[in-house]
Amino acid sequence: MLDIKLIRDNLAEVKTGLLKRMAADKLDLESIIRLDDERRVLIGQVEASQNKRNQASKTKPTPEVILAMKTLGTELKDLQNKLAEVETDLNTRLSELPNIPAVDVVAGGKENNEVIFTYGKKPKFDFAPKNHVDLATSLDIIDYERGVKIAGNGFWCYKGVGALLEWALLSYFIEYHTKNGYQFLIPPFMLTEKCAYISGHLPKFRDDLFWTQDGLCLNATSEMMLGNYHREEILAAEDLPLKYFAYSPCFRREAGSYRQEERGMIRGHQFNKVEMFIFSPAEKSWEMFAELVSHSKKLMEGLDLHFQISKLAAEDCSAAMAKTYDVEVFIPSMEIYKEVSSASNALDYQARRGQTRYKNQASGKMEFVHTLNASGLATSRILPAILEQNQQKDGSVKIPKVLLKYLPRGLKLIKALS
Repeated sequence: MLDIKLIRDNLAEVKTGLLKRMAADKLDLESIIRLDDERRVLIGQVEASQNKRNQASKTKPTPEVILAMKTLGTELKDLQNKLAEVETDLNTRLSELPNIPAVDVVAGGKENNEVIFTYGKKPKFDFAPKNHVDLATSLDIIDYERGVKIAGNGFWCYKGVGALLEWALLSYFIEYHTKNGYQFLIPPFMLTEKCAYISGHLPKFRDDLFWTQDGLCLNATSEMMLGNYHREEILAAEDLPLKYFAYSPCFRREAGSYRQEERGMIRGHQFNKVEMFIFSPAEKSWEMFAELVSHSKKLMEGLDLHFQISKLAAEDCSAAMAKTYDVEVFIPSMEIYKEVSSASNALDYQARRGQTRYKNQASGKMEFVHTLNASGLATSRILPAILEQNQQKDGSVKIPKVLLKYLPRGLKLIKALS
């Protein structure tokens, strides 16, 4: 959520920033300021009415005074009700605004994304390469048919070496983050509507989430739970930055139609992910962003897969984020790059919703922390990339060396069934 004071004091700058990611006819900051003006007037009227009532309570309770007290009580209640309505309206309007993009984030959508780093080269084959669905089927490591039988389209079942490889990826991520000083959490995989609001997924992305009959939603990313971990807490400045990572399966409704090339594991309703999350003081915010990008990059380099890092344009960033870099692995059969990690800085946008603060030691004032997150990493596109980039002419697939320590001894190659 944006600070109403920031909007009031820097209207032109805020408007310029938001127009990078919003159409002009959808942006009406002036009406939000008018609502805040009304709120301020009502606060003054409520305080004045309360003062009158306090003064009247000190006088002798004559019939006239009693009548005046009742009248004041009615007026005060009406004013308080009106103030509550205006504050609710104002908070709703503010919550619908996205974050202000960082100054160096360009306007527009995907067409304006910029590739800022490339690792390795596109693999070349001296044979007709297979796509990951055909490879996984011939290697008998993913059971797509029974996954659909169990849960419907958009689900699959890891099998045998496929399950071992998936778990090896997760073990690789977990060991890496632990060595780098991040604290491991396994959070609940369901969360309340309030949590989804604080993470920035509500109100805009309600239809992309799975909801239970109890009003809980299945997590779409561990960022949702981690961002609420210190909700409504005052953190000790000397403890910041706080660095966490979490494992969870992630569930996404993915409203809309699937494109033909996104079959298999490229776009599904459930996938595994390890997520990094940092609660940072404002002055270290961008330093922490660079650290998250570096960790995602190093994990991918360890797998020795061809990938790139893209700096996202404003409209392609999540609504809660001021800046995002995507780590994108190359999928040969699709001839495109698919995101396996988004490193993002929300600044104080999420913390303002969640009321997560700390006392700035320099100023002595209470401030909102900055929250940052990055996948480290999501597996559902890495495994297809391993299959496709490392496939051999005989139909086998080489396993990245960094994963061998997490697999049964001697397993270096996934071989097709004879």
